[in-house]
Amino acid sequence: MIRDKSIAREYDAAHMLSPMPIAMSLGVGVAAPIPWAVAAIENTNGQAITLATKHKDRRDPKDWKGFRFAVPFDFSMHNYLLRHYLAEHGIDPDKDVQIRAVPPPEMVANLRADNIDGFLGPDPFNQRAVFDGVGFIHVLTKELWDGHPCCAFAVPRSMIGETPNTFGALLRAIVEATAHAAKPENRKEVATAISAQNYLNQPETVVAQVLTGTFANGLGTVQRVPNRIGFDPFPWQSMAIWILTQMRRWGQVKTELDYAQVASQVFLTLDAGKAMREMGLAVPASATRTETIMGRAFYPANPAGWADRAIRGA
Repeated sequence: MIRDKSIAREYDAAHMLSPMPIAMSLGVGVAAPIPWAVAAIENTNGQAITLATKHKDRRDPKDWKGFRFAVPFDFSMHNYLLRHYLAEHGIDPDKDVQIRAVPPPEMVANLRADNIDGFLGPDPFNQRAVFDGVGFIHVLTKELWDGHPCCAFAVPRSMIGETPNTFGALLRAIVEATAHAAKPENRKEVATAISAQNYLNQPETVVAQVLTGTFANGLGTVQRVPNRIGFDPFPWQSMAIWILTQMRRWGQVKTELDYAQVASQVFLTLDAGKAMREMGLAVPASATRTETIMGRAFYPANPAGWADRAIRGA
């Protein structure tokens, strides 16, 4: 719905899953290419694989054949991280399991109703499953890729030239908000603000557990992971390049790509860097970095191997 309303220009800008502007710009999943851009990353990490309580004794992914998983959307970090995690454990995400799109607020209810066996979803819904006693946190996605993007502040590229002042004001507001939320001393205040009915509509305890990183995992343990969720607005183009490799790997994009060119067009490091610099925040010297994903280095200058990566054991 967010994508379709954005295409129809019912929205001038949007909170989006970070891969969505890439897919829209390439014309993947839509009738024609529509140039959209990621102006800032709204949060990093902040996701998990959550399984139904009945699977506490089935922690080995090799035992998950036949499982039904939910992710927010086909073009989401959730989908790509889940697919990569499964494939690295020898599970074919297209043949051995079912992966379906479910709106995150409906994931816990679907877990409770036994419509799914688990989900890779955004917080606070992983923690809500634990709070309700219907699921447990199998693994935080920060353990798969620490610093990965989640949601983003996205705009049509035309907005940057047509209404530059509005674009600049919105971008500065997002950067300021991420800088505030990044400070540990502000996390409880943020939890109080966003858990209300007109925002997340979740118990404040649940949101606070996510933001402070002190939480019950549903397996009888209280964990302390301060950076369970992070707030770094810089849209690293290496993130976009990895997303593109997964679009190629799983057949969403059929043609060859100039990964670096697409990444530079969609992930606006210069604009984000300018807004960060004006607020006195540190700005990276490069638009890319080497990412570490499930213990392996991803070099954005040499992405091809990740696009045709085999399923381990296949």
